[in-house]
Amino acid sequence: MNGRTGGRKADQIRSVIIETDVAPYAEGSCIISTGATRVLCTASVSTDVPPWREASGAGWVTAEYAMLPRATHTRSRRERSGAKGRTQEIQRLIGRSLRSVTDMKILGLHTVTVDCDVLHADGGTRTASITGACVAVSLAFEHLVSEGLIARNPMRERVAAISVGLVRGEAILDLDYEEDSNAQVDMNVVGTQGGGLVEVQGTAEGDPFPRDDLDAMLDLATAALETLFAVQASALRIG
Repeated sequence: MNGRTGGRKADQIRSVIIETDVAPYAEGSCIISTGATRVLCTASVSTDVPPWREASGAGWVTAEYAMLPRATHTRSRRERSGAKGRTQEIQRLIGRSLRSVTDMKILGLHTVTVDCDVLHADGGTRTASITGACVAVSLAFEHLVSEGLIARNPMRERVAAISVGLVRGEAILDLDYEEDSNAQVDMNVVGTQGGGLVEVQGTAEGDPFPRDDLDAMLDLATAALETLFAVQASALRIG
């Protein structure tokens, strides 16, 4: 595809940078930058679980998501009366993604809440949030291990996410805001290191799209996830 910002190829993601330990009070934290999109992810540990989890002896991982009022081109109002529909959807997606790779029994009676706050939005905020949240939560788990509160890191494998879409009939990776606004299909893919898929969200904005295009987008996304896992590993000093 010609004319992508920065001259990117169709199968090329934006530059991804993860800076850890940016919020000293949090048990785990990072800022993830994917191109111009920047998200602050902080993971906080509490020594309790939701009442319905108490008898199980297992922990819980949950997420909250918000955009700063001027993360976008024009100021948006803060959500003072509770999370709205889109925000709730994204929060639940982040939480589901993290729980899919966490052994709750090993976590024990702890709750980890990850807050994903978008500092600047240029497309892909939910996928960046998942990729960054995984790093923040892993750091929080390591904190629990270092404090002797759990035996080992309960994260079985890492999880990451990427956007992909059809723009002018071509499958492209990691859509920025302008590309997302003009996409015929917008899709988010959440996957694990082992090659499993946690969630695939795809929507045609107009005409239906054929199965071949779905397969092409999934192929692009799953290949890109490997790059994100490598960035996570570098941030966590693994390998």
